[in-house]
Amino acid sequence: MCNLLAHAGRLGRGVASAFIATAFAQEDAEAAKAQWRRVADQLRPKLPKLAAFMDAAEADVLAYMDFPAAHRAKLHSTNPLERLNGEVKRRTDVVGIFPNEAAIARLVGAILLEQNDEWAVQRARYMTLETIAPLSNISIVGLSAAAE
Repeated sequence: MCNLLAHAGRLGRGVASAFIATAFAQEDAEAAKAQWRRVADQLRPKLPKLAAFMDAAEADVLAYMDFPAAHRAKLHSTNPLERLNGEVKRRTDVVGIFPNEAAIARLVGAILLEQNDEWAVQRARYMTLETIAPLSNISIVGLSAAAE
């Protein structure tokens, strides 16, 4: 949204933001894509750069709409990823100098495994394997006996 609104100009950001938000409020992917195109067409006369950017970004911005409705709220935001990147940065800054690349890989790998374990047990906050299983063509998806 920040990248889109950068093309709207200071005065047009409020209106453009309200128009664009209507696409995110749609019930399914097809309705969201249709609304996204309508908004781009409405903005095209006054904000051609923004409309062109919207045309190019449609597939990326609305990709999360192809998932079930229960997953969309979790996919719509990059906050968990940004939080994870911040934790990796914080923990690597504590070490400061690494003797070799293998040491970096071990530390970052351990951080990622730790975060994966936390996400696996926080059922309400993030997606679980059980809710993702219907999206996969792999028939057996489940937690290991140690995690259960």
